[in-house]
Amino acid sequence: MGITQFTTRQIAKIQQGGVTALIRKIQLLLGTLPKLPFYILAIPSVLIIRLIKPWLLVRIGTLISSRIGHFAANTELYLCERDAGINAPNRRHIDIFHMADGLICNQQMASMWKKVLRIWPAALLWPICRVNRLISGGESHEIGQNTQQDRDVHNLLSRLPPHLQFSMEEEVRGAAGLLAMGIPTGAQFVCLTVRDSAYLAVHLSGGDFSYHNYRDSDVQNYVLAAEDLGNRGYFVIRMGAKVHSPMKSNHPKIIDYATNGMRSDFMDIYLGAKCTFCISVGTGFDAIPVIFRRPIIQVNAVPLGYCYTWGNSPILLTKHHIDMDSGCELGLSEIFSRSVGFCLQGSDYESKGVYLIENTPEEIRDVAIEMTERLAGSWQAHQNDDALQRRFWAIFPTDAVDAHAGTPLHGEIRGRFGANFLRNNPEWLC
Repeated sequence: MGITQFTTRQIAKIQQGGVTALIRKIQLLLGTLPKLPFYILAIPSVLIIRLIKPWLLVRIGTLISSRIGHFAANTELYLCERDAGINAPNRRHIDIFHMADGLICNQQMASMWKKVLRIWPAALLWPICRVNRLISGGESHEIGQNTQQDRDVHNLLSRLPPHLQFSMEEEVRGAAGLLAMGIPTGAQFVCLTVRDSAYLAVHLSGGDFSYHNYRDSDVQNYVLAAEDLGNRGYFVIRMGAKVHSPMKSNHPKIIDYATNGMRSDFMDIYLGAKCTFCISVGTGFDAIPVIFRRPIIQVNAVPLGYCYTWGNSPILLTKHHIDMDSGCELGLSEIFSRSVGFCLQGSDYESKGVYLIENTPEEIRDVAIEMTERLAGSWQAHQNDDALQRRFWAIFPTDAVDAHAGTPLHGEIRGRFGANFLRNNPEWLC
């Protein structure tokens, strides 16, 4: 195509694109200049690391500190694997970490990890990482996959104690925080976390996270369960650093911590660590109770193939998968045969002719009651409950592998699907 065939508008667009690219290069250069001394210092640092390798292997890793789920789960699982001798060098070594991009989603968690890990400034370590990668053989000096895994496929959380502990001063502070919320000493409380898009829109502004919206839920659908728990003596604390709307209930034992002005980084961690159990939809916060070995209920869990199956015997429910053409609900086998059990974007469900409906308030209440009764030792199993569970897990692809990483998604299955749902919907397993 000759130049004369371009319209004036096309030429202007090309010129604008060139100017934009030039501006980006200039911004990148200006952003790099202040870091130049660190890159210069990184060269001898890398050489020293390589020279001492026969006697001491130095490895550097990145903590995914911008997202609470990865900051909590990935880091705890790295420590569990280290203790279990999994993915760890069989020789003398030290591991050093830095925070990803300098973004820290929770300062209390960062403070606690610094007590059990070597965490150095990113401005110092990141140039060393970059220079190390430019020289052949640098892979052995990277911690790599240990901090990239947030799924307990080795079932280490049920075998090893938590690595984070509160100091005596923090215990006193946490107890005072509970009293300030009206929760008496020794009272049982439940954390409730319901995902919406508000947090990412504020915390990581500038990015488009709408592909995650299929995971959102309406917090009002949890009121029935929360009020039932309140009637049973539990306090229910609605969690959230940033949410779209308050939880509407006048029950004296329901505390909308996400909107009442009492939220803090410290109490987020303390509440997650000390709750009797947590009700979640599979979002970042629930990693906190998980790493502190607290029981968890995961409702509205999608994609179903990625649901919790490890930890302290989780109870599960998934959203209802509805065929767009017929309006009929897909059974468990159909969810996986139509390849919607592992969809990670809302558009994927749409392209496969499926839309999602949230669990009903009654379904959520039923699994909440099941958890309380199991923990209290008062759960009354029905005659066919075990058979229904076996049928569910026989259909569920427990040997599934992550399509991108090629790693297993599940280890030993420690979860249960909601008993009352399976009793009421046995045809769902057909």
